[in-house]
Amino acid sequence: MLEEMVIDGIEILGGGDAADPADDALLRAAQGDQRAFAELYDMMSARVFGLILRVVVDRSQSEEVLQEVFLEAWQTATSFDTDRGRARSWLLTIAHRRAVDRVRASQASRRRDLVAGARDLAESRPAVDDEVALLIDAGSAISALNELPELQRRAIVLAYFGGYSQSEIAALLDTPLGTIKTRIRDGLSRLRRELEAAR
Repeated sequence: MLEEMVIDGIEILGGGDAADPADDALLRAAQGDQRAFAELYDMMSARVFGLILRVVVDRSQSEEVLQEVFLEAWQTATSFDTDRGRARSWLLTIAHRRAVDRVRASQASRRRDLVAGARDLAESRPAVDDEVALLIDAGSAISALNELPELQRRAIVLAYFGGYSQSEIAALLDTPLGTIKTRIRDGLSRLRRELEAAR
């Protein structure tokens, strides 16, 4: 039998052949014993949650993953085999796999949102805000925008040409809302000066 396995610095298989109450609880749960499954949850939920939280980091998502882990454990308890390992390691392995899956899904979702936002921005027609529309024609606007610092330009383009709200821009750029508001305000002031100087 495998003596020890470490995932993210946590031992998930104990050594030796000492009886483990988690094994007994899982075996009884595999036969439909809900009380035994509740005992297993009480024994293991804190340790399982700790492992998940280390991988996922976000507490609310970690709580969701914890529920998924124990649901999977309940549904697949009959596949547990004491000859292949301990209930604790079986459960922590499920937890680690689910946590990694959640992180990957979250990263993929963020990438999809960024790609979709960039595509929408590239395809969208400029919907220029009233303040800017009074001051500019297309050629001088592009020249003036190119004079802005990159961070201000990006925030203004997303707001006025992409149609994003300031809150959406903050989420998209992973930047505090107050910082986005300041970049847009300062950028518009500088843009106005640039455009007035170009007249």
